[in-house]
Amino acid sequence: MKSSSDTAAGAPAAACALAHPVDAGAPGRVPRPRADALRNRERILVAARELFVEFGPNAPFDEVARRAGVGNATLYRHFPDRCTLVHHVVLFVMGRVTATARAALAEEADAFAALCRFTHAAADERIGALCPMLGDGFDRDHPELHDAREVLEESVGTMLAAGQEAGLIRTDIGVGDLMVALSQLSRPLPGTGCPEADRFAHRHLQLFLDGLRAPAPSVLPGSPATFDGLRRKTT
Repeated sequence: MKSSSDTAAGAPAAACALAHPVDAGAPGRVPRPRADALRNRERILVAARELFVEFGPNAPFDEVARRAGVGNATLYRHFPDRCTLVHHVVLFVMGRVTATARAALAEEADAFAALCRFTHAAADERIGALCPMLGDGFDRDHPELHDAREVLEESVGTMLAAGQEAGLIRTDIGVGDLMVALSQLSRPLPGTGCPEADRFAHRHLQLFLDGLRAPAPSVLPGSPATFDGLRRKTT
């Protein structure tokens, strides 16, 4: 088995091949993991998410395992290299943020309340963890990521549209505007822990959200941002 130092100092992301998850339902495939394996996998993803937010995608593998409370062998069994771990952390965060958007819209009394609940909850999910992952060499066009991005954009877009149609949210913003601001305002400064930054993040996010109320007190320059537009500008 390779050592943790070999993994931490591995090849650049551009040279890594992302691993595809096993289709447990296909003939000849590995059966569905046990409950304890699933719990370990989620603990690793949560720990890696926190470390990536704090220190970027090159955070030591040993520290991921330590924070997750698992051995290095368990970490490598789930995520054999850095690129695989980064890939699945991004999917994990996107999936949880999507679920947050859907729950907020379904359960809140109005769309602006849903937007506030979603934004603060998404900050707690460390949406800022996506930022350092999307640099050179990251496969943004991977089919899994493409599908997750579409589902997330649709869910948040539905919430925004509901608020705009109800006259609660200004109409000159798009999903991209919201997600960029959320990512920027919720990400700690490099080298600082997430808990220390949370109290500032939620204050600043609420100031931002108050600026999204309708009627708009000002005219924004440019045009509303979309996920697709942001992706084209950064590829």
